[in-house]
Amino acid sequence: MVLYTGKSILDIANQNNFAIPAFNISDWAMFLGVMDISEEKNAPVIIAIHPDEVSHVTTDLIVAIRERAHRSPVPVAIHWDHGGTYEQMIVAIQAGFTSVMIDASLLPFEENVALTRKVVEAAHAVGIQVEGELGTIGANDSYGESGAAEIIYTNVDDAVRFVAETGVDSLAIAIGTSHGLYPSDKNPELRHDLLEQIKAAVKIPLVLHGGSANPDAELARAVSLGINKINISSDIKVSYHNRMREILGTDERLREPNAIQPEPIAALKVTAAEKIDLFGAAGKADLY
Repeated sequence: MVLYTGKSILDIANQNNFAIPAFNISDWAMFLGVMDISEEKNAPVIIAIHPDEVSHVTTDLIVAIRERAHRSPVPVAIHWDHGGTYEQMIVAIQAGFTSVMIDASLLPFEENVALTRKVVEAAHAVGIQVEGELGTIGANDSYGESGAAEIIYTNVDDAVRFVAETGVDSLAIAIGTSHGLYPSDKNPELRHDLLEQIKAAVKIPLVLHGGSANPDAELARAVSLGINKINISSDIKVSYHNRMREILGTDERLREPNAIQPEPIAALKVTAAEKIDLFGAAGKADLY
């Protein structure tokens, strides 16, 4: 199947009221696990790679990811997650990403609009989708999940103006999530009322970041109210690396990846499958 842009893959989700998981991968084995389970579930998938992850795997890996995606029977988009600069977005486009996110949400509104619009103009010129962010999404830890110290909720009127002035194809909104895993004494709660208002006002695909550890019922309701892409990073990485730690602890002689990685990949797939089902994406590849 041909590679999809972020817009072409998300527009179908928007029209059919489901969400596509955007799984953050940071090595080849994780990527293969995500692809395998997406194909087993006949689900469209977005492969998301954060700048820190790009630094780790390098853009050279994108060539191989594109080749594997082209052989897949399910729709695949390759997404640069949380880009911070215009220059990063150009690198992403030239490297072969089919979707980019410019996150200027910590800048003043006018500066966010200006930078996002500049990225949109460059990306749209070559047929690439752009995700913007309005409002700030918090952070619960410092273990690879960046976010603001305090959540600033997305304002409905600002969202309408932002979409109109930037031309973004999808919008990440702040409705009460935080990046990373929640501490045991913190209970996340999504502002579903705010989500409804934003969706009614802008109508484009909406994106939820920082959804790890949110109750399943809250995420499912968010999907029913108009969320079309949900980023999943911490959850699959915890499953993958926790199982790897267990295996490595059983025999210090283990050293070959082909002996170590199959079970961590299987653990990742279990978690990813749960998200695919929860978001209503299973079987939806048939819509494309």
